[in-house]
Amino acid sequence: SLALAAARALDAGPELPRALELLAYGELRAGRHARARAHAEEGLRAARATGQRNVLAHQHAILALVASLDSDAVTVARHAAAAQDIAARHGLVQAATLAQWALARADLARGRACEAAARLGPLVRPGPRRGHFAVRMLAVPCFVEAAVSAGDLEGARAAVAEFTVWADRGYDRQAKAQLARCHALLAAGDPVRAEARFTEALARHERTGGDFERARTADLHGQWLRRARRPARARVLLRDALVAFERCGATVWAARTAAELRATGDAPAYEEPPGRLAELTPQQLRIAHCVAEGATNREVASRLSVSPRTVDHHLRNVFALLGVRSRVELARLVDRAERPVAHS
Repeated sequence: SLALAAARALDAGPELPRALELLAYGELRAGRHARARAHAEEGLRAARATGQRNVLAHQHAILALVASLDSDAVTVARHAAAAQDIAARHGLVQAATLAQWALARADLARGRACEAAARLGPLVRPGPRRGHFAVRMLAVPCFVEAAVSAGDLEGARAAVAEFTVWADRGYDRQAKAQLARCHALLAAGDPVRAEARFTEALARHERTGGDFERARTADLHGQWLRRARRPARARVLLRDALVAFERCGATVWAARTAAELRATGDAPAYEEPPGRLAELTPQQLRIAHCVAEGATNREVASRLSVSPRTVDHHLRNVFALLGVRSRVELARLVDRAERPVAHS
């Protein structure tokens, strides 16, 4: 943030995109996803204005990762493809690895474990397509989750062995908790060991913070308990995960956890947007609500920390998806769709 403030104060055009990239990545690692998106979108515009293609690739990769939490698969794929296109031409291994991680995380959120494992396998295993060291270590927990679900226990164990070395170095505060979660997944057939590892992981998350990763551990623990026919305890953990996902804006993951809760016989408070609004992505829905309240595009952009051009682009898509032709029609549709919720 100091580098960003200095770049703004000195009107250092070439330095601004890089400062925004570093700040966006830092916010992403800290779990502050809305801030990461805002800085990455500003960095995207600044990098385009200054012709910094390498920085542009990294900003697209960060936006793909953020989108894997709260947007549709098309948005994730669009940013990932932009990052990979530049990365392939300029040899940017880190940006390419981040983009693949984002695609795999989007697959996992939607229950496509085999696809996620296939994306991440080449990055975490030995071979010519291996990903950037630090980034692929961050992606290992995703790979282990996907690989175990896909039945590739050998691949998951090999990845965990290397991840253990990474966790022991202490570079990443979340790694020890994630490592315990990985061991729990590998021990799924041993109830005593699996329960102990899940419990250890949650305890470590409490000490290190990070809503999203803690929610993922609670969610996986809850899923394991439900399959072990322990629905009462599963509900407690799944509700905890649901609240945490909602708190950090991970709406795609919240929807998955809500479905898992329903499978335990519970009726979660989380609901999809009503009626035709369910067709919108989370960002489109936020814009639709702001416009329905009477905000101009510039006011919406200010509220959501995006550019007016981004708002205009999303609003055109909202009109097309909902079949409306004006802001007045949109406001009426939002009011009709949500009136039953307001009076319940």
